[in-house]
Amino acid sequence: MFRRSKSASSEDTAPVAATEGVSLGKGRPTPTRKEAEAAARARRRPPRDKREQMEMARQRRKDTNRKVREGMREGDERYLMPRDKGPVRRFTRDFVDSRFSFAEIVIPLMIISLFLPGIVLPLFVVLIVDLVVMRFRLRKQLEQRFAGQSFKGVTFYAITRSMQMKFMRLPKAQVRIGQQLPERYR
Repeated sequence: MFRRSKSASSEDTAPVAATEGVSLGKGRPTPTRKEAEAAARARRRPPRDKREQMEMARQRRKDTNRKVREGMREGDERYLMPRDKGPVRRFTRDFVDSRFSFAEIVIPLMIISLFLPGIVLPLFVVLIVDLVVMRFRLRKQLEQRFAGQSFKGVTFYAITRSMQMKFMRLPKAQVRIGQQLPERYR
């Protein structure tokens, strides 16, 4: 008496799906009740013994650590260590990453210097000059962009980052060499 006829229900749904371009279905079969209940039991099942409990805890830690490492690698502020947080540090990272630094190639040159001992002193002189020039340029940019803020530890942070080879830096470099830096870092 109060049911729709089959023809009326198919007429109502077919034009709507065709006009909106929506595909019907979710792309996988609906699990049976038995399968759904078994999956729910498996999710809430407590560990049977201490070994299984430790294994579950280790798996949770492993998943969390993977998530933190990935977030840190990508530069997500939530996962960065305190030394890397904040707009001043982000600008410092980008400033160091956007310029070619002689310090990046010091380690390979140090290996070469084992065979050619006469290049060690000139290598260090060029390295020191490069780092001093970087420091003065960085300070000038910081004063322009972040006037009135504290820059405590920024020089050491920039020097240690520039001494690392680019592929080993963490958080990963977000800019390419020579790329123009944005005006605001807030």
